[in-house]
Amino acid sequence: MESGAAAGPVAGRFPFPYTPYRIQEQFMEALYGALEAGRVGIFESPTGTGKSLSLICGALAWLRDWEEKRRQEEARLLALGAGGQEALSPQQARPESADTAGQPDWVTAFVQKKEERDIVDRLKEEQIRRKKREDRLEKIRQNVQLKYAAKRKRCEEDEAKRLLQLSKEALSQGPGEGALDQLDHNEEELILAEYESDDEKKVVSGLEEDDDDLEEEHVTKIYYCSRTHSQLSQFVREVQKSPFGKDTRLVSLGSRQNLCVNEEVRRLGALQLINDRCMEMQKNKHEKKSNEENEGKKRRVSRTVCPFYSFEQMQFLRDEVLVEVKDIEQLVSLGRETKACPYYGSRFAIPAAQLVVLPYQMLLHEPTRNAAGIKLKDQVVIIDEAHNLIDTITCIHSAEVSGSQLCCAHSQLSQYMERYRKRLKAKNLMYIKQILYLLEQFVAMLGGNVNQNPGSQAVSQTGTVLKSINDFLFQSQIDNINLFKVQRYCEKSLISRKLFGFVERYGGPASAVKTNKENQKVAGLQDFLLTLQQGSDKEGTPQSSPVEAEHDQLRTASPLMQIEGFLSALTNANQDGRVILNRQGTVGQSSLKFLLLNPAVHFAKVVEECRAVIIAGGTMQPVADFREQLLCSAGVDPARIMEFSCGHVIPPENILPIILCSGPSNQQLEFTYQTRDLPQMMDETGRILCNLCNVIPGGVVCFFPSYEYEKQVYGHWEKSGLLSRLAARKKIFQEPKKANQVDQVLVEYAKCIKRCSQTGGQMTGALLLSVVGGKMSEGINFSDDLGRCVIMVGMPYPNIKSPELQEKMTWLDKTMPRAGGQAPSRVLIENLCMKAVNQSIGRAIRHQKDFASILLLDHRYARPAIFNKLPQWIRERTQVKPAFGSAFAELRKFHRGKLDAL
Repeated sequence: MESGAAAGPVAGRFPFPYTPYRIQEQFMEALYGALEAGRVGIFESPTGTGKSLSLICGALAWLRDWEEKRRQEEARLLALGAGGQEALSPQQARPESADTAGQPDWVTAFVQKKEERDIVDRLKEEQIRRKKREDRLEKIRQNVQLKYAAKRKRCEEDEAKRLLQLSKEALSQGPGEGALDQLDHNEEELILAEYESDDEKKVVSGLEEDDDDLEEEHVTKIYYCSRTHSQLSQFVREVQKSPFGKDTRLVSLGSRQNLCVNEEVRRLGALQLINDRCMEMQKNKHEKKSNEENEGKKRRVSRTVCPFYSFEQMQFLRDEVLVEVKDIEQLVSLGRETKACPYYGSRFAIPAAQLVVLPYQMLLHEPTRNAAGIKLKDQVVIIDEAHNLIDTITCIHSAEVSGSQLCCAHSQLSQYMERYRKRLKAKNLMYIKQILYLLEQFVAMLGGNVNQNPGSQAVSQTGTVLKSINDFLFQSQIDNINLFKVQRYCEKSLISRKLFGFVERYGGPASAVKTNKENQKVAGLQDFLLTLQQGSDKEGTPQSSPVEAEHDQLRTASPLMQIEGFLSALTNANQDGRVILNRQGTVGQSSLKFLLLNPAVHFAKVVEECRAVIIAGGTMQPVADFREQLLCSAGVDPARIMEFSCGHVIPPENILPIILCSGPSNQQLEFTYQTRDLPQMMDETGRILCNLCNVIPGGVVCFFPSYEYEKQVYGHWEKSGLLSRLAARKKIFQEPKKANQVDQVLVEYAKCIKRCSQTGGQMTGALLLSVVGGKMSEGINFSDDLGRCVIMVGMPYPNIKSPELQEKMTWLDKTMPRAGGQAPSRVLIENLCMKAVNQSIGRAIRHQKDFASILLLDHRYARPAIFNKLPQWIRERTQVKPAFGSAFAELRKFHRGKLDAL
């Protein structure tokens, strides 16, 4: 095969489902080179340029070649070993160690020979395992009957168990006494088991530890992760359609919430409840095996053992996963069909898999990564849709608890302790008392008392205070408590699950915890995706969360589950985070939040262990924060970092980006906090839209910096009459705050555009008023007529009055170098703004034949420091227009030309 410069032996020779664009070839060559050289790469490929396929074909082509080279090297070593020759090449020979230094030559030779024999023996064992696995998978591929043998056996076992249970019930004592025993046993499950603080043993739930498959070494693989479940499913479908679809061993990982097939557990709803219930059922199964002589207890625990957690069935599901590429939905269907747990069955497939597809938090959160059995040593990691990677890591490792939650947890735990005090072991009582003390001190830091109603306790000194971790621990008088041990106790004892069961049994409806207001941004790992969309605008009111609707429900749960996340966050190093005390009108409305300042500390292990890390996205500009805040701070050698950015596949004449400096009445466009609320500024914005809607067909999407400002402008237009003028040309839609209403608005928006296109007349389409950082600025495709023009009103700077942002800015100025004469804090503000802009304006162009105009309404976009942070493919085509007249003429000419060409 042909060789390319620094890109390996197959540069430019990648299997592809169609003839790739030149930029896709460049992308794959750069990716191949980065993986071969073990680099950390920042890759940018605009949406619509086939980024997913480029990642798939480039990475899997490298993996194919890597495996082939390794097989050849193994064959060489085995052949040399079998012939009694020196098996190790000079490069592989280990340097003289401290143990052999100064030893006689015969000792050194003996040690080296032993190492060579060990390597040959290990390679032979690996070959045997690999051959065994390949034979097993091939047998499943060729013999369809084998696919259903395990299922039949499982059904027969279930039927036998059912008949046995019926027989036992018929022979049991009286129904009255049995019912009483049942009640006692139910409550028995709420009592904490004896706790061994040094017990590090993992719950294996009766798995056969001596099985060869569990000892299987992890083959070289690629971990691909993205933000959402739908993005992962789309990626798997792309793999299925690719030339590698039939030969790649792929496994999709997900949370129990997505993969659990036990309806009893799924009904719990909340992720933490599902996790705890699953772990408890495994523990019961483990206990059942060791207590089979006790028939009564055996009968009790058997009701709480998951019927899908069968080792034999999960082995079968593992093999089915490895034989054929499946997405999450197909994996769940297979689990139901075979009565095997997809959550654990998929994890059993990790060692042999070549491509592992998983959500962000499973890779970026070390405890979750370890629990899943993910080993990153010498592997490849690809993080897609990574424009929000820094925010994602920060959110995963941050946590917030309200005063109401703290008081509620204290009340529940106190009642639990009182009821079961005589049944609990001393160590359990000790830890429960420690947790109660922690809760008391946390509430005291908010200015309250746990024994009073948090909703009626007024806070004397309101406001927001930030403290270092050590100062917070000292001032709350908990610095003498080992939080690592408390955290481990909570994890191993499942105390939050026990407390939930207690509240569920005795608490009644009054114990329901509202999660719409007081439970926002709780334990970071559980809710980080919900906070990704949140933002705020410059020096103004913070934006409302577009996913607020997802919290508009009651959830019966113990708040201790969220508090555990906060306790875990407090174990971070003192310099890497801050504790925010947010004291509002009452204790219940007040909150404690841990804010992670240094995301690099949690990313360092990923880049240290992996062979190569690829950070990819459609819009990665500006990349300075990735380099400085994440990679260099994580200890990555700058020479190891590489950047790749490709243009777009659309021809230059299909896009018209314009920076507009003034409006129709020559009003300079500068939407600062001081000027944006002026009536003349809002009027000028309305006049611009009225003129544009006269000449732009189809859909126009207009982005505002915040929900509040969009609402304010809309109300002003209503009063001034501008709204009715706009409505005469375009039907007006507003982005809803509630996430569950977004799809309906988009459907109506699309229907309106299609109807106007077909019928003609004065109404030319629709105008969608959206919000930067909202649901419609990310993940929604406004292709073709849905987005012929994207307008950005002002610059969506974050709220610099936010105490959190101020602390982050201070931390950056202390720890990061100045860039281009600018303070790191100033660079942060501009980068946050421009990342949001770039994400929003990239919604319009989605494929090669698409066309659209982009209008940036603010003269500040023309400043070099800002202008250079636009994506290159947009920047090189952007025109700066000081006056509205010339801009309007360009826009009219552009859209008329495109309509004539259709």
